[in-house]
Amino acid sequence: MQRAGKAFFPLDEQLELADGRYSEGLLKEMTWLSGVMKSYAVAEEAFARIGHLYVSDSSIWRRAQTWGEAFKDIEDKQVNSTNVLPGGRESQGGLIKSGGRQGVAMDGGMVYIRQEGWKELKAGCVFDVEIQPTKDAITGDVIDLAHAVHNSYTAHLGGPERFGQQVWAEAKQRGWESASETEVVGDGAPWIWNLVIDHFYDSLQIVDWYHACEHLATAARILNGEGTAAAAHWLKEHKLLLFQGHAEQIVQHLQQAAQEQPNLAEELEKEAGYFENNKNRMNYQEMRENGFVIGSGMVESGEKQFKARFCGPGMRWSRSGAEMLIPIRAVILSRRFDAVWHTAYHLHSSQRLKQAVA
Repeated sequence: MQRAGKAFFPLDEQLELADGRYSEGLLKEMTWLSGVMKSYAVAEEAFARIGHLYVSDSSIWRRAQTWGEAFKDIEDKQVNSTNVLPGGRESQGGLIKSGGRQGVAMDGGMVYIRQEGWKELKAGCVFDVEIQPTKDAITGDVIDLAHAVHNSYTAHLGGPERFGQQVWAEAKQRGWESASETEVVGDGAPWIWNLVIDHFYDSLQIVDWYHACEHLATAARILNGEGTAAAAHWLKEHKLLLFQGHAEQIVQHLQQAAQEQPNLAEELEKEAGYFENNKNRMNYQEMRENGFVIGSGMVESGEKQFKARFCGPGMRWSRSGAEMLIPIRAVILSRRFDAVWHTAYHLHSSQRLKQAVA
């Protein structure tokens, strides 16, 4: 066929290969850069400076929407195919637990969505637990400690129910059911432990050590004043109690202080409630000695990397714009972009081919 004096092939246009500009390789890099760079404009600059190609930021944005939807379709199929029994608990019985240890960590951060305001972007991390020689920051001794390795991520802009299904699907894909032992790490938010009941009910649970220490620091400030020597002493003393697994003693101390100081009672009861609700998830010394991770740095790092892409200066997202980019960012952080791209491209191309033939 002819168009404006040039040979033109309808199938090329259906496959986004019009004018020879959008080869698979170029589409792949456009999609990858959309999830790596801090903005579509910076991705345009990268093409111009490194690749000596002019690809507008709007073109990159359109491709991110197209291929993000394809990535999301793959994710949705994985989630929907996960075997969920009536009542929400996944079947894990009858399996030989021959694998190593694995863990899951969950966290949330805020993203601005136009016409909706700030909304929580929930992030989940599935990881393997590996013992590694580690230098103790206090003593300088080298000791064996558990670390989260081979991290993979999933994220959801919305409520916990769908997010929980995504995290479980990711864990199952990673071989969770055959792991010898599993753990879940969270910051103490109730929605995390509600998801654990539905999807990870037989895993060990632990509240992130650093979040728990932040609550102790808040209690120290309430009781002794900001930046005082008394606050520092109280915090050091109670961090040791907490690490040794004596969260119940901390609850008692705070509740007693609330009774003795009515003007501080509301704040102290709030902190006491945090430790009361999570005391069974605060066996830090035991968990550490038994070779489990006690911090949630792996998912907090992931959440920060999601926010680095979605929370730049002045960024205001449409819901669809964010939702199409989230799965791209997730597979990049999980270091499996190439594999997912291969699947997405061939599925997408097959659909385009069918449309062209029809």
